[in-house]
Amino acid sequence: MRITWARPDHECARSPMADKLFVKIYRLLWLETPGKMGASDTETNMRIDALTGPKLISAEAYRRRDFGWTPEWLTRHFIGGPSHKPRQQYSPSKLGAIGHLEVSLARDERDIKRLQKLRYKIFYGHGRAVGDLATRLTRRDKDYFDGICDHLMVVDRSRRQWTVGGPSVIGTYRLLLQEVAEKHGGFYSAREFDISGLLQRHAGLRFLELGRSCVLPAYRSKRAIELLWHGVWSYVRERRIDVMIGCASFEGTDIGQLRRPLSFLHHFARAPEPWRAAAHSSRQIEMTMLARSEIDMRRAWRELPPLIKGYLRVGACIGDGAVIDPQFGTTDVLVVLPVAAINSRYISHFGMDAQRYAPA
Repeated sequence: MRITWARPDHECARSPMADKLFVKIYRLLWLETPGKMGASDTETNMRIDALTGPKLISAEAYRRRDFGWTPEWLTRHFIGGPSHKPRQQYSPSKLGAIGHLEVSLARDERDIKRLQKLRYKIFYGHGRAVGDLATRLTRRDKDYFDGICDHLMVVDRSRRQWTVGGPSVIGTYRLLLQEVAEKHGGFYSAREFDISGLLQRHAGLRFLELGRSCVLPAYRSKRAIELLWHGVWSYVRERRIDVMIGCASFEGTDIGQLRRPLSFLHHFARAPEPWRAAAHSSRQIEMTMLARSEIDMRRAWRELPPLIKGYLRVGACIGDGAVIDPQFGTTDVLVVLPVAAINSRYISHFGMDAQRYAPA
């Protein structure tokens, strides 16, 4: 069956209210329907480096700088080279560029809608997320936190989405400041992990939550990932963030298939006691399914998602227990990354002054 719609400016007489309703239906059915992607997830190459120096973190964080938890095995084996207006008013929107790719902060609600459509493509189109009716109709991944977060976006300036009049969005990261979270019910990750003790033990530090990270499969190369992380570190420096936290995900919810990488994280990347937080007891999945001596480290490392590998390379550690997220079809772990724990060898590569990211 084929349905033919009259244009919104059709010459037939209509009431103003009917006109508005017609335009909304027209946009919903045609303008907000994203196309399919045809790229593979297998060619993923991710490298993360740090940007900030000790002078840009709080005095307390600098005094605690000697964390000493980066394990020797990691160095030896794996390290080689509601609706609200966005709040980002402190710096220029454009943060950096490599070639035709550009990273910036979302400027308005239209930008955020484009990011929500991108997340829908990746989480629901290529992932295992299951959406409610509203999500399926609007084809946007959205929630309450979108209105209180800042949003990084990477665009491809060589491709334009004419329906929205801007370059094609290919990657995003969602950023939630601690002071904003505290005014609006807490961090997103607190739904899965009990981070209250972590926040209390480090009450003098500023936390930032990272979430909803995604990149179109065709762009999961070094350039796109580098730009996203350059944007994150620019934000961290501008806001003088001391600690980054967030949930990182494994695809799938079959714990048996994830026993090796989860056990690996528990035995070799578990957070030291002062930085530890555990999954809520009602949802906690034990990660110690294999003994330390039973783990094939190289095989376990290959089975880690690229994002988690990147966090570990930088110097992050992992909380206790995993959590199954039935909506997104993932198994989540808590990542904790104090800025002062970041390996100094990464500073110059992704630093704010790195010329490779100079905006054109």
